[in-house]
Amino acid sequence: MSSIQTAGVIGAGVIGAGWIARLLLNGIDVNVFDPSPDAPDNANKVINNAARAYANLHTVQLPKKGQLSFKKSVAEASKNAEIVIEAVPERLKMKQAVYSEIELSASIDTIITSSTSGILPTDLQVELNNPERLLVSHPFNPVYLLPLVEIVGGEKTSTTVIEKASDIFESIGMFPLHIKKEIPAFIADRLLESVWREALWLVNDGIATTEEIDDAIRYGFGLRWAQMGLFETYRLAGGEAGMRHFISQFGPCLEWPWTHLMDVPEFTEELVDKVANQSDEQSGMHSIRALEQKRDDNLVDILKVLKDNRWGAGNTLQTFEDQLLKNSEKINFEALDLSQPLETYTTTVPQKWADYNGHMNETHYLECFSNAADKIMTIVGVDRAYIAKGNSFFTVETHIRHLDEVLVGEGVSVSTQVISGDGKKLHVFHFLYHQDGRLLATGEQMLIHVNLESRAASNPNELVSERIAAISSAHQNLASPDGVGRAVAQKL
Repeated sequence: MSSIQTAGVIGAGVIGAGWIARLLLNGIDVNVFDPSPDAPDNANKVINNAARAYANLHTVQLPKKGQLSFKKSVAEASKNAEIVIEAVPERLKMKQAVYSEIELSASIDTIITSSTSGILPTDLQVELNNPERLLVSHPFNPVYLLPLVEIVGGEKTSTTVIEKASDIFESIGMFPLHIKKEIPAFIADRLLESVWREALWLVNDGIATTEEIDDAIRYGFGLRWAQMGLFETYRLAGGEAGMRHFISQFGPCLEWPWTHLMDVPEFTEELVDKVANQSDEQSGMHSIRALEQKRDDNLVDILKVLKDNRWGAGNTLQTFEDQLLKNSEKINFEALDLSQPLETYTTTVPQKWADYNGHMNETHYLECFSNAADKIMTIVGVDRAYIAKGNSFFTVETHIRHLDEVLVGEGVSVSTQVISGDGKKLHVFHFLYHQDGRLLATGEQMLIHVNLESRAASNPNELVSERIAAISSAHQNLASPDGVGRAVAQKL
């Protein structure tokens, strides 16, 4: 996967802000231009939503958050960017004017992408000096959660640019779908438009309300589409005989006058009022922010289940987290500051960690310390490659002290001090802190190095032994932690 350092985003509306959030939270610096004075505030609201969702979604730590800078012009936002994402309104001349400004300052190697939902890239690139670097990258809202991005090149778009852009989007956890033939509205929006068209007729003709139509989708085929799409769903509908049987059985139905797919109701004031009023009755009791967060919560849980089952969009999430984990294992041991406890884990307390009091459940204190121990193992060289060769550390004893309470949504971090590391034993002491630096809990662990084939204690290899010894020796200069070696504080 190809990663980048700096991106430009032109336009900070719903889609642009979603791009900003996804890029920033994947460690990429983002320069933004949007003439609206409300743009920074609107973008930060989306970024906060994204951070909240990611805290619940990802089991692997993301890179350090990138820097966000709002610039005074398109040219300034494009300078030094490796990719510039245009997310301005769907007006061809406006988009072409933006590209002209981008070319004033951007490097010749800078990729230009448009978030257009339907304009052909060949039309977009007509006035560019270097049209080979422009393509469409059409995402879906919320951009920071939904992985699909439709990649569409124009007549003059370079194949290399398409490949490079796809690599960039993969590196931030997306699923680039390369559409090899230009067509207005591409693939997904053409499908959505057909459903939207039929839904408007159902409302217009008084057959169903907006809520009833939404219920038909979310309680029925929408759940199937989330994991299998259209054709795989219908393949199952054909039974053991598969798709051929399904088509032969249900194909003739397409000739029946069921739908209005080639027609659309006239957008009279009466129809607009009808749709808007029904929508208000359906969802008006919720704020937009509440609906956004509920949407995100549901998407997070669906994506996590799909990841656990290695299916559909879950594969994209799993691949992304595997790459994050692989990157986290690239430790520059010589650059570590061994004069202090090592930073080993950072997270935000998700809703699912809460008990009936809204506090973090004691189970997840152990989870924090377990993740910290995993990081220590990686630091000393016990990574996935080492474990694959048949050796690892097993935890044989743990003692946790709960010193304070922490609520859902609070940031926490762990630092770890190595008490001793002689031979087969690794004795560590973890400090769990609030984001403001207050001590929340401590966890003391004894780990034993084990040969996974014999399941017996064994000595680690030379590199691991040397690293443990180096950290242990340096940490001997630290004060002995309060509570080290302590058992449950009760006399029997």
